[in-house]
Amino acid sequence: MSYTYSGDVHQSLIASYRDDEPPFPTDTSLSFPRRNHLREDVDLLKRLLFPRCWNAGNWVEDGETLRDGVANFASLCYSGIKPYNGNDAQVVVDTVVERLPSIRETLKKDVEAAYKGDPAARSYMEIIRSYPGVQAVVVHRIAHAFYEAGAPEYARELAEYAKMESGIDIHPGATIGDYFFIDHGTGVVIGETTTIGEWARIYQDVTLGALHFEEQEDEEHTLKKGYKRHPDIGDSVVIGAGSKVLGAVAIGDHVSIGANSWVTEDVPDHTSVFISEHPTHERKQRD
Repeated sequence: MSYTYSGDVHQSLIASYRDDEPPFPTDTSLSFPRRNHLREDVDLLKRLLFPRCWNAGNWVEDGETLRDGVANFASLCYSGIKPYNGNDAQVVVDTVVERLPSIRETLKKDVEAAYKGDPAARSYMEIIRSYPGVQAVVVHRIAHAFYEAGAPEYARELAEYAKMESGIDIHPGATIGDYFFIDHGTGVVIGETTTIGEWARIYQDVTLGALHFEEQEDEEHTLKKGYKRHPDIGDSVVIGAGSKVLGAVAIGDHVSIGANSWVTEDVPDHTSVFISEHPTHERKQRD
């Protein structure tokens, strides 16, 4: 059974592209060295979401070519989902592809958050093409859509590819609000039942994970599945490098968690958490 996407989401995408204003790239003639991706679906996804940044500037004006790009992306996703979902694959793909324009608008907010949240950022173009946190979140936004639409296995494949490319491990089940930024990013882990509010910023080696696991009562050596075990992070939260927030705890709004903190309890709004007694360094003169 073959599948070809026949909708008109390309028209909404073109309208979204034409709404772009600086500091987002607006030049459709830009040309960059080609990057060879191991997954063609991810390569197409990046071009659909930010065509000017990935050598697809002609898609901004050429609806027929863009429609072919959307159809190719949909076909690749269908091929990845069908072995798991059988005849439901077409419904899943149609559902997610129709969300591409809204996902793109969310990702533009993530790029804005990265620019505002990193003193080293020089341009939106730099962020879109080179920031590992943005690369991971681009894939996560679409993987989460597939997870919600009923294709968790394919969503996990996308997430694992993003981890390989960026060093950032975000489970596709995690729910992440607008204006999200992961700076540096290496070693970040975000668990399946995590929720994150708007304007959250986290740094490298942060874990939003489980504190302990429950066992399935009727199956020996099998861990229980499908229950809440990861934190809820509020709006405008900053989590410093190396911090671990573990368990189904609630982190309030406007919270700052200092580097290398270990958090296993709820934190109220407008609170700073930090290590109060840092280890001392001793120096010994060498002969």
